[in-house]
Amino acid sequence: MDDPDVRPLFPRPLRPRELVALDALAGLGYAFVLVLNSPDAHHPAGWAAIAAMTLPLAVRRRWPLPVFCVVSAASVAAVALGVVREPLAAAAYALYPVALTTRRRRWEPTAAIGALTAGALLLAAFGGVTAVAEVRRIMETVVLGSLALGGAWTIGRAVRERRAYAARQAEQAAERAVTEERLRIAREMHDVVSHTLSLIGVKAGVAAHVADRRPEEALEALRVIETTSRQALTEMRHMLGVLREAPGAAPDALSPAPGLAALPDLAERAAAAGVRVDLDVRVTGGLPEALELAVHRIVQEAVTNVVRHAAPAACRVSVHDEGGQLRIEVTDDGPGRRTLPAGAPGHGLIGMRERVRAYGGVFTAGPLPGGGFRVLARLPLKGEGT
Repeated sequence: MDDPDVRPLFPRPLRPRELVALDALAGLGYAFVLVLNSPDAHHPAGWAAIAAMTLPLAVRRRWPLPVFCVVSAASVAAVALGVVREPLAAAAYALYPVALTTRRRRWEPTAAIGALTAGALLLAAFGGVTAVAEVRRIMETVVLGSLALGGAWTIGRAVRERRAYAARQAEQAAERAVTEERLRIAREMHDVVSHTLSLIGVKAGVAAHVADRRPEEALEALRVIETTSRQALTEMRHMLGVLREAPGAAPDALSPAPGLAALPDLAERAAAAGVRVDLDVRVTGGLPEALELAVHRIVQEAVTNVVRHAAPAACRVSVHDEGGQLRIEVTDDGPGRRTLPAGAPGHGLIGMRERVRAYGGVFTAGPLPGGGFRVLARLPLKGEGT
């Protein structure tokens, strides 16, 4: 879990173009150091080797494996030409995104690579090589190169596993929240059916009893019946859209329905999975509890989709009331695709669309032209569900 007292290096997650610029700057800086420190770099072959080692680093996040292959080949050539003294530093920098993005295979010896890297570190620190200068230089190149590559691979795999674990934790939390919501709706439906219909039955009996003698009282009872039945119908229509069976849970453990006040907690959970959420909530006046619950669930599902399909990414959530409508917009700067793994149900967007439709609203979702994904919902603030 992230420490809330530790401030990140950057105030917000970097966009793809900014990451490319950062990698390009690192590559150019490394090239500058090589040119200054290598007397053999000032000839065409040296310039070509240094360029092939450093310039492709700018797109290492876009094409990890091809960039690593090019940089590795150029690094070996540069070492053979005597252009560089420090071994495979650029190749290790290019290997990290390969380890971070490539799916792990069963036969992959990541633990063995980490152990060998630790052994190379100990050998580099304490193991002196008594040999001629040329042999010693070759052995140092092999040992330090193995250390750099093994360290980059091990760290990349460790970060990948951590992100995958955080994503699984977020999905499990979302599933638990859905189960709790279904049970809460079942309890609310019981209250609506029993209490509301009891009130309607009592008022109907009163109206029938006093209709001839006190018509004013009968008319008032009919007004109460009308108002109560409309409210009950609205609540029932909202709840029936999301009610499902959820056996085996304890109703007494249910908490109050989350609303706008719970959105910061949702953002904190998303940050643990690599998605930093920027909240912008501007709602004047209070909202009905059922509508606040709908807003919370829409934002929760949209942010969960960002965690599943785009993490690490930056996400912006805005909830504004404007022109008699409540506007909910969730955008991210991820790849813009929502590719589901094999066997996944993919009901997130469908569930959000159905929830918005239950309130008579409008729902749209899709990739943005410049990259990223957007979920947009507009819910009427008056007459919802009628």
